[in-house]
Amino acid sequence: MMILYNISISGNCHKVRLMLAFLGLDYQMHDLDLGVSEQSSDDYLRLNPFGQAPVIDDNGVIIRDSQAILVYLAKKYGEDRFWSDDPTELAQITSWLSTAANEMQNGPVRLRVHHKLGRPIDVKHATDITIKLPNIINDHLTDKKWLVADKLSIADIAIYPYLALAHEGQIDISPYQNITEWLARFEALPDYVSMPGINL
Repeated sequence: MMILYNISISGNCHKVRLMLAFLGLDYQMHDLDLGVSEQSSDDYLRLNPFGQAPVIDDNGVIIRDSQAILVYLAKKYGEDRFWSDDPTELAQITSWLSTAANEMQNGPVRLRVHHKLGRPIDVKHATDITIKLPNIINDHLTDKKWLVADKLSIADIAIYPYLALAHEGQIDISPYQNITEWLARFEALPDYVSMPGINL
C-alpha cells in the first residue's frame, strides 16, 4: 500500500492528501513526529535527504516534493483528469506548479510560518511578494473557473492550500472576488478534504 509521510499543518502535505482523495486511492498515512525531529532521522533522510515532507512511498517508488508528487499521481493514476498532454496546457500547468514552489512559498507561506509559528523571516520581502500574488491570480481567474483550461488540474491543487490558509499569514483574500469564488468552487468538489486552519 502507498505510504504518505505527512505533517498535518503543512499545506504542501495537504496538496497530496487532496490529490489522493480526488483519485480515490487507498494509502497509509505516517505523521512525522516533529517532537523527536523524525524528519531529521537517518531513516527519513534516506527517503528525502532534504528532511522535508511530503514524501510518498508507492510500493517502493519514492517521490519527494509536493509538486513532483502531484505530477506522479496525475500521470500514474489520473488518466487525463488532472493533467494534459496538450503542449500549451501542459506549459500552463507547469507554470502554476512553479508559482506554487516559488512565489507562493516565498510570500504567503513564509508569512504563515512567521505569524502562526513565530519563525523569523524577512517580513518586508515576503509581504512584497504576497501583495502581487493575489492580484495576478485574481486577474487570471476573471473569465475562468479553473487555472488551466476548463477543468480542475494539479495547477489548482498546487495553488489552493496556501490561499485557503492565507488568513493565518494575516493576508485578507476577501477583496479578491474571483479567488473567493474559486476557493468556494474548489471546496465544493466531491471528495474534497479540509485541514486544520482552513475555515469553511
